[in-house]
Amino acid sequence: MNKARPAHPTRPQAMHKTRSTVQPPARRLGLQKLMACLSFSVAATAVFALGSGSALAQTAAAPSSEPKILRYAFRVAETGFDPAQISDTYSKTVAAGIFDAPLKYEYLAKTPKLLPNTLVAMPEISADFKTLTFEVKPGIYFNDDEAFKGKKRELTAADYVYAIKRHYDPLWKSPNLYLLENVKILGLSELRQKLMKAKKPFDYDQPVEGLQELGRYKFQIKLGVGDPRFVYQFADHAFLGAVAREVVEFYGDKIMAHPVGTNAWALAEWRRSSRIVLEKNPNFREEYYREQVPADKPELAAQVKALQGRRIPLIDRVEIAIIEEAQPRWLSFLGSEADVLPEVPFEFAGIAFPGDKLAPNLAKRGIQMTRFIYPEIALSYFNMEDPTVGGYTPEKIALRRAISLGMEVDKQIRLARRGQGIPVQGPSIPGVFGYDTAFKSEMSEYNLPKAKALLDLYGYTDKNGDGWRDMPDGSPLRIEYATQPNSESRQLVELWHKGMDALKIKMVFKSAKWPENLKSANAGKLQMWGVSWVASTPDNDTFLALGDSKSKGNKARFNLPAYDALYQKQKALPDGPERLAIMREAQRMMIAYMPYKMDIHRIFTDMSQPWVKGYERNVFVRTFWNYVDVDAEAQKAFLK
Repeated sequence: MNKARPAHPTRPQAMHKTRSTVQPPARRLGLQKLMACLSFSVAATAVFALGSGSALAQTAAAPSSEPKILRYAFRVAETGFDPAQISDTYSKTVAAGIFDAPLKYEYLAKTPKLLPNTLVAMPEISADFKTLTFEVKPGIYFNDDEAFKGKKRELTAADYVYAIKRHYDPLWKSPNLYLLENVKILGLSELRQKLMKAKKPFDYDQPVEGLQELGRYKFQIKLGVGDPRFVYQFADHAFLGAVAREVVEFYGDKIMAHPVGTNAWALAEWRRSSRIVLEKNPNFREEYYREQVPADKPELAAQVKALQGRRIPLIDRVEIAIIEEAQPRWLSFLGSEADVLPEVPFEFAGIAFPGDKLAPNLAKRGIQMTRFIYPEIALSYFNMEDPTVGGYTPEKIALRRAISLGMEVDKQIRLARRGQGIPVQGPSIPGVFGYDTAFKSEMSEYNLPKAKALLDLYGYTDKNGDGWRDMPDGSPLRIEYATQPNSESRQLVELWHKGMDALKIKMVFKSAKWPENLKSANAGKLQMWGVSWVASTPDNDTFLALGDSKSKGNKARFNLPAYDALYQKQKALPDGPERLAIMREAQRMMIAYMPYKMDIHRIFTDMSQPWVKGYERNVFVRTFWNYVDVDAEAQKAFLK
């Protein structure tokens, strides 16, 4: 899901702008070429959509002498770009291009591989996993900003120390603080609590044992709990990317709109929930393309070979539109107004890749396709503090399990997801440690008779004769489910309607934009909400954390000491049989109490235009923009 909310900062309504924002005329395909690209079922709509100007149609085909521009769209709006305040996928994607974490993942590696990013080498990690020592490369510089008063600002160890401390500052209400508190950086939580109790601002200059500068370029972290996988967090640029203290103090509560980092990109334009433009950071260090072709992707061989040794990023500008509805997003790609289409909308699977093979008309155009199981779980959560669906007594558990049994996951995959998914059995994803292909559970079960029997047994019957079940005490049973105003959400709502109507449970649906629902979820105001949770590291701890009472990702507000104990125990163990056994026990406990109805692991398909070179999907590398090129001549030839 990757969820987030700014703390106190006000949201500027005006467009955030730096450098040029003047756009050339929109690119257009001729009607005949466009009609050839579309099936007859959407052709008429395409003529209207592209004729009236789509959200992405803002940049003319650039000759080779002009900047290379990559255009694509987000399907959900961003919230802002401050690492201490964000955790939603879309905001983090942008922030990851601006801020630099100490480590990074190799882009084309088949299995996740950590590499030094701003470090001279991989960090030194003690045998008990409690001490991590990092050494930063000299000569890395922040993007220019007026906060630096005209001086060139070098990255130092102090910037990473400051970035970590910001998550402990109550001012920012970091949604990611739990990831640090889980490992107990010595002294930081205590400092936070002491200052909160005294009602004093967070003291960034107060020394703590667990986070120390050892020199201009070296810093050390000491943990109270050894975590063999904590090092993965240092590859998340939008979480632990270096932040300059001067910038935060200069912009104050408007920092969400003024990200300044050392990574390859700088925010050039921002129209909230509409358009984001990034341009090359002119101070970005010299880095060169050194990727190797994965064995299972021979079709990339020629493209990767052609990119070897070139300085990255290979393009000059990234333009991101916010297009929440699936059809305009799909049509903008077909009309060559987008260069990449991440996650082809499910409703177009039948015409885009029938039988999971690229459609012949798209293959003829040279469209490129890549498919992958996303490291996420699509789920619905129950607010465990809600008087209707929450609670830990048998009748409350029975209600949640009955509701879960009433959602037909197989039909959800067939209809709403167009076959692009596999059922979830528990808080675990394929391809990482802790996933068991043989494990089956009630989580994926559809069983109306069993659900009705549970409801009857625990007193959820129709007591006033209106045809709907009531609570055991006779009060009305009414469940409100939060959703979004888009086509995919509407299809899921229809399935929920059918399932709950069959059980005679009155479920009503309240639609709002995703950021609004997120804000309500963080405040504990939603009874149920359907979202997805995305792994930020290649380990199933991400999903077990959904049940940890200290986790900000725990939107269900599940709070069970026995579960917390299991979660913390597995976290401290290296991968092996002992950890696996504890992870399975924790999974079963979460399934039994059912704070989440976990539905599917989605299978996504990305598409790119023939002039985009080197595109591949690595779900742990948010900014693929660094590693792709745009062949402007091929683009111009196609659009003639």
